Amino acid sequence: MPYGEQLAMKRGRVVQSASRYPALELVYTEPVAAAEPVVEYRTRAKLIVGPGGKLGLYAKGGGHQVVDIPNCKVLSPALAVVAERLRAQVAADAANGGPLAPFDPGLGAALTRTGSGALRAVDLREVRSDEGSKVLVTLVVQRGRAADRAKLEEAALALVREAPSIAGVAVNFHEGESPQILGNETVVIHGVSAASDRIGLARHQATYGSFVQAHRGQAERIHKTLADVLGISQSGTRIRVLDLYGGSGAIALALAQAGAEVQMVESFAPAANYAEQAALEDGLAVRAEASDVASALRRYVEQRVKFDAAIVNPPRRGMSPLARELVSRLELPTIGYVSCDPDTLARDLDHFTRLGYGVATLRPLDMIPLTDEVETIAILRKTGGPAPKVAYEDEEILVVEKGPHEPTTPQGEYASSLLARTRRIPGADGAVPVHRLDIGTSGLVMFVKDPANLARWQAVIGHELARKIYVAGARGVTPSKGSITRDLREDGRMYTARTRYRRLAVASGHSVLRVVPEQGRTHQIRRHLAAIGHPLLGDDRYGHAPTNRFFEEKNALDRTFLHCVRLEFDHPTKAARMIVEASLPGDLRAVLERTSGPGTLRFLDHKNALGHSGMSSIPPPPDSGSLFPTGDGGALDVDARSPTIRPEMVTDDDDLGGRATGDF
Repeated sequence: MPYGEQLAMKRGRVVQSASRYPALELVYTEPVAAAEPVVEYRTRAKLIVGPGGKLGLYAKGGGHQVVDIPNCKVLSPALAVVAERLRAQVAADAANGGPLAPFDPGLGAALTRTGSGALRAVDLREVRSDEGSKVLVTLVVQRGRAADRAKLEEAALALVREAPSIAGVAVNFHEGESPQILGNETVVIHGVSAASDRIGLARHQATYGSFVQAHRGQAERIHKTLADVLGISQSGTRIRVLDLYGGSGAIALALAQAGAEVQMVESFAPAANYAEQAALEDGLAVRAEASDVASALRRYVEQRVKFDAAIVNPPRRGMSPLARELVSRLELPTIGYVSCDPDTLARDLDHFTRLGYGVATLRPLDMIPLTDEVETIAILRKTGGPAPKVAYEDEEILVVEKGPHEPTTPQGEYASSLLARTRRIPGADGAVPVHRLDIGTSGLVMFVKDPANLARWQAVIGHELARKIYVAGARGVTPSKGSITRDLREDGRMYTARTRYRRLAVASGHSVLRVVPEQGRTHQIRRHLAAIGHPLLGDDRYGHAPTNRFFEEKNALDRTFLHCVRLEFDHPTKAARMIVEASLPGDLRAVLERTSGPGTLRFLDHKNALGHSGMSSIPPPPDSGSLFPTGDGGALDVDARSPTIRPEMVTDDDDLGGRATGDF
């Protein structure tokens, strides 16, 4: 494919990701900034080790099949030489059981036969200085399976003899079945602990496994763009910048070189220490803190630390919801977001709009030529939180669409709430919610404009003929339909609860469900599905932690997969059956597409199973293929005669104490 077409395709990825979110529909995506060169540019490579000495990448489609990539065009010459030497050594050790024999996933990560094949991956990092190019090699081994240190040191020495450009070798210990390549512990077994590296005018200390942009020229472009956007060189006073996910300090040191005072936060302590050391040696105003981002931000919020701007450059999974929330509470006028994944960027920007930050333009650049990947810079400005989208309104009530990561009513640790945003709607300054949704759940919430009408509308929405209908993602393949009857404990008392569901689709071994709770018990859907062994994906309280981690890392799911897609109720003054819908939001659509491709989404959309935004008071005829219940098994209909499951309550650990009921 010609390079120009590759750039157009990459821009299309960014546009498609943003288009899933109504809040981003007016955001303009610039043409992708081209790279130079487009071959032999890659300054860091994480390569998976496979059987027989393969050194490459996982094949598309999931699983553990490794595709060998000898003579890779994108590796820098220095990395290519080291990769070829490693490939030969791994092949030899695979044959004779040496210390660099490949890890076999089929034997299980928990197996503890020392030396029985432990090498999972290698992380290669090129550094450049006035003396030329050197390479830092990180051997990623399975903890409990690795050879003893003496044998690993012998292997490292043999590598250095064959490839003198290697400046040092370290061992990183991978834990369990984590989807992340690198573990938390790294030990240097030969050579230097860090090496000086230069990108543009800034010099930093490179460490084993620390983040660095793949293309030096494009990395320098990012540094210059951020400095220009923040007005660092033009400012008459020194701007104070917070740099989150700082890595080896390349961005922090570049901004300090331009004249900023930078507070950097990086979880990997050696990288933070070396960044501060490099700043001290060059007389730059950089302070580096070794901390996870959320802990540092919480402390800055509590201490009311002031910054003029923040730069965030998170890993592919994006920022955590907590980090986004805490950043917004710093009341920064400007946030620069550098992203390597358009899906997680768009998801995070959508959340930032509800937190009061707007973005006008996305600036993609080709950080990794000859691949599908694209880097994007987004500049967010403080604008104030928008009112929620109104799905239905009359003289007495509003039904609005709640986003994820937002409490229905104010909670101390959150900067805003759906209630606060709803009261920005003209005529709704005294609105109160009729029911609630969990912070991580999205969808429809009803408000009364006058609190005096609250009791009447609670009776309406709580009537046996009213329905709240949800789309949910559940772990594993559920029965095609069912009814879960299980008493739930609240405030030390037991309450009757029944939840009906129908499976709409299977996506990569997991279920997309339509769920109808017959009562409004707290966390009813979440607790009931967990009780039958099919917890909601992303549910951090009742869910399956390894599955949740996988979906966060690979499929960009950072909350419970639960959306209130429809409310049905009999209007007390209009003598009509009201049906209000909110379509599945962009983040959950992205999860479905990443999980199983566009086919599942097309199927569910064709069945009208994911809702649309709006209201109807007259159900269409049965042959219209609509969402509305017709008794013929439509996509959002649940058969009341579904088989009933009555799971035993064996513990009381899901007693929710004094929490208000009605949250799902």
